[in-house]
Amino acid sequence: MDNALIIHRLHFAFTITYHYLFPQLTMGLAPLIAIFKSLALWKGDDKFNHAARFWGKIFAINFLFGVITGVPMEFQFGTNWARFSQYSGGVIATALAMEGVFAFFLESSFLGVFLFGEKRFGQKIHWLSAFMVFVGSWVSGFFIIVTDAWMQHPVAYEIAADGTAHLNSFWSLLFNEWARWQYLHNMSGAVITGSFAMAATGAYYVLSGKQQEYGALFLRLGVMIATIASLFQIFPTGDRQGKMITENQPVTLAAMEGLFETESGAGIVLVGQPDTDKMRLDNPIHIPKVLSFLTYRHWEAQVKGLKEFPRDQWPDNIPLLYYSYHIMVGLGTIFIAIMLAASVLLWRKKLFTSRWMLWIVMLSFPFPYIANTAGWITAEVGRQPWLVYGLLKTHAGYSANVSAGNGLFTLLGFMGMYTVLSILFIILIWREVSHGPAFLSGEQPYPVGTLNS
Repeated sequence: MDNALIIHRLHFAFTITYHYLFPQLTMGLAPLIAIFKSLALWKGDDKFNHAARFWGKIFAINFLFGVITGVPMEFQFGTNWARFSQYSGGVIATALAMEGVFAFFLESSFLGVFLFGEKRFGQKIHWLSAFMVFVGSWVSGFFIIVTDAWMQHPVAYEIAADGTAHLNSFWSLLFNEWARWQYLHNMSGAVITGSFAMAATGAYYVLSGKQQEYGALFLRLGVMIATIASLFQIFPTGDRQGKMITENQPVTLAAMEGLFETESGAGIVLVGQPDTDKMRLDNPIHIPKVLSFLTYRHWEAQVKGLKEFPRDQWPDNIPLLYYSYHIMVGLGTIFIAIMLAASVLLWRKKLFTSRWMLWIVMLSFPFPYIANTAGWITAEVGRQPWLVYGLLKTHAGYSANVSAGNGLFTLLGFMGMYTVLSILFIILIWREVSHGPAFLSGEQPYPVGTLNS
């Protein structure tokens, strides 16, 4: 592989992986903030207002850092992937422009009203601003997913005389079936991140004896939403996303599962190490026939192995794809186990006194970030060797006039800059969590006895 191509791929992988740490939390928190504002209007209890304002500040910090890291990423379409932009700009530019013009400005404008307009505009407008921030962040995510879904499963295009792709049906682009299920799967993953972060913060407050009533409030909502989102992530969204891969990218499915030989009644692998040189899976532990059932709804269905496909169509890093996929699925299963256990304790009114579970909830908050990152690695590495599946190979899309040295220089610069940003982000978030929602209202922390009232 060309050295410049390797650097360009590493450059984009680094910037987009780092960037997505922020929007997954904003998209996950947005509906939870709207829920708190709705409860404040319905019950007339300022406690929910203070909770909404607290998470609104966490949202705003993440939104700011998402913008800072997102703008350079979009410039890379021109600086590092010029031939891809020239080829596909006639299609994806529409969705990217709508993400910027409509969703981004909608979200940022109403975020300003939410942060600074509560006293000026009143509670109903403040609720509306929270709801519109939720809509804006989710619409923004939709247009990004539409763009990526076209690269995974191109529709609504025609090839012009100059060899570039042009959009021929805007509505077909928006209603791409791949986009629908990828969007729902992605957003439920974001909600898992947001609800785990909320539940972990609540567990911290309860364990530390600080602002315990707010801690209990965050735990209740976080655990309930995380349980629903974790189940939704597996079925139907994960199941339907798997069906889309089975039908449209069968070589990707084989690589994800480490399946080298075609099998009838194929089993699903729990543990194993793919060896692409010997074309086998070492030390496998699998459940017989489950893969055939999950993909084709028949226990004896035939699933094609990698040997059925030309080697130049294989994803170019099968171990990374295999391990990313299994990390995503494994963590998703763990999320369900954690939150179902927490839900049972919450229902039995024992969660707030079960310190072992509170520690588990508090320490589990990084894992949704890992799972979401692993999911995106699965999607993007699985699409290789294509930039646009079946149409444009990755080696044909990068900026050939930008040398490996230039790309490495800017990559190192980004790494240094993002290190500084990371330190600043941690300081700002820790400051808000240390103050807590009681700081916004001038309240004192609630005593322990209020937890069971």
